[in-house]
Amino acid sequence: MINFYRYRSITPVVLKQKVGLLQLLVLAILAAVITALMPWPIKLLADYALGGESLGNLQGIWAQPSTLIIASVGASILLFIMSSAVSVSSSWLWSKIGQRMVVDLSLTIFEKLQRLSRLFHTKHPVADSLGRLTVDSWCVFTIAQALLITPAQNLITLIIIGLVAWQIDPFLTLLSLLLSPVLAFSTVFFGEKLRARAQQNREAQSRVMAFAHQTINAVPLAQAFNRETANSSKFHRLAGDAVRASQKNHLLDNGFAVVNAMTLTVGLAIVLVAGGLRVIDGVITVGSLLVFLGYLQTLQGEVESLLLTFKNLKSAEANLDRVLEVLEASEEITDHGKSSVDENGSHTAPTITFENISFAYQKDRPVLKNINLRINSGETVAFVGPSGSGKSTLASLIPRFFNWDSGNILFEDRDIRDTDLASLRKQVSVVMQEPFLLPISIAENIAYGTPRASRVQIIKAATTASAAAFIRKLPNGYDTILGERGASLSGGQKQRLAIARAILKQAPVLILDEPTSALDAKTETLFFEALSKLMQGKTTIIVAHRLSTIRDADRIVVIDKGEISETGNHAELMDLNGLYAQMVLLQSDHDDQQEAA
Repeated sequence: MINFYRYRSITPVVLKQKVGLLQLLVLAILAAVITALMPWPIKLLADYALGGESLGNLQGIWAQPSTLIIASVGASILLFIMSSAVSVSSSWLWSKIGQRMVVDLSLTIFEKLQRLSRLFHTKHPVADSLGRLTVDSWCVFTIAQALLITPAQNLITLIIIGLVAWQIDPFLTLLSLLLSPVLAFSTVFFGEKLRARAQQNREAQSRVMAFAHQTINAVPLAQAFNRETANSSKFHRLAGDAVRASQKNHLLDNGFAVVNAMTLTVGLAIVLVAGGLRVIDGVITVGSLLVFLGYLQTLQGEVESLLLTFKNLKSAEANLDRVLEVLEASEEITDHGKSSVDENGSHTAPTITFENISFAYQKDRPVLKNINLRINSGETVAFVGPSGSGKSTLASLIPRFFNWDSGNILFEDRDIRDTDLASLRKQVSVVMQEPFLLPISIAENIAYGTPRASRVQIIKAATTASAAAFIRKLPNGYDTILGERGASLSGGQKQRLAIARAILKQAPVLILDEPTSALDAKTETLFFEALSKLMQGKTTIIVAHRLSTIRDADRIVVIDKGEISETGNHAELMDLNGLYAQMVLLQSDHDDQQEAA
């Protein structure tokens, strides 16, 4: 059975093309009428031109057999030309409408993927999301064709031909209808199996794509650890699974086709025998039997088309399930706010307050527990602590990259969940641990968050981030096109471009998540000297492992196991002789050992 409710998410995409669908309906009616007329030249030839029956009041040359033969041939050619013209027009129009549906659905998926939180994307490989966007989105084409276009065309043709066939011989028409229960049983029996097999086949293909994407992105890692042979073996295994799934799906398809073809062939033989006997008994003429058989072949073609469409529908439903997984995924970061974070447009640095904040990526495994912290306007606060303590996660809650489980985060006295999300993120510049760079020019990468920035502003930001020197040495300077994920640059160069991008945004809140992790000590010193001027008047949060970079912070917050264990400036925390002092001592020993080496 067909569950129309499951198609609700793609219905707006289909209905958007309602004008074109109405045009297709008109063409379908015209095609059905032409199809109903197609066998009648054969009756003219068999009964009147060759059979000697009188054709009404026609006399003279118009009633001559040779004239009737020419007329029947001419009519057949004319009807064929008309049928072909309508068929080509319908095919062209449906191709245009269907592809518009695919583009609209792809855009809907693309927009939804951008709105989904980082939690969703951490669970789904990039290649898997790309497959849903570029391959699975074509399901709307197949589904619309299977539920609207083909059934409408087939149904109109069946009704018109059925009415005409009933006028020729009701008994033979009823005999033909006896095929319906058998075909319906076959459809129900195979339907769910076809969908399940198609889904298994699609998932197997997706696993191959995801692994290939993952491996190609990590070629340097594979080469460094001699994983080429192991990766090839795994790819061979996944590809083999995909081939076996495809073979099983193909075998079931063939079984479905054979059962239906056998049913239709047996039905045609029964009607042919019954029709021949009725011609012998004088109930119908030879021409009428030929017309009826022509209709029966047309009906057989229409039924086969419906069955093939049903099979394709079950295959498309496997793709639809993957599309719906995106479209119906919960948007954890919902935007209910109507007001701006900074309604007056003053861009003043806000006071940020964390009130009893708790957060967990997975239930019963909290990352942050009852965090209470006030970061004053214009203050520079550093988050430090052991790896996995929740430092970066806490900073990521400020621009709402994740939704926390309980508590409130305030800009001044306003809960940021009650403000416009775009407005909130406009107030925050972020330099992430991994510098994301796009395969576009360096200037465009720096201006990614500020697309209207002038070249002078871009160069100034690059200079502040200590990136201008290496950019000038590149073949095309700021117009140099980067490789995928900035592969043509060193880690430090990529990080400096990411820093320049945040600097150019000039937001009142600055979040630096390990901003100097890929910088050498000299460049790091130059960077912080320049950055100290930029941070003036801004509320700045620095997440750092390298403690030497945050000694001048107004306040240092030590986070351990998701809780704030210590807070104060560098001198105060050293006097406490707690976790922070131990971390400083360990890093000092480590640095001394590296210098000695």
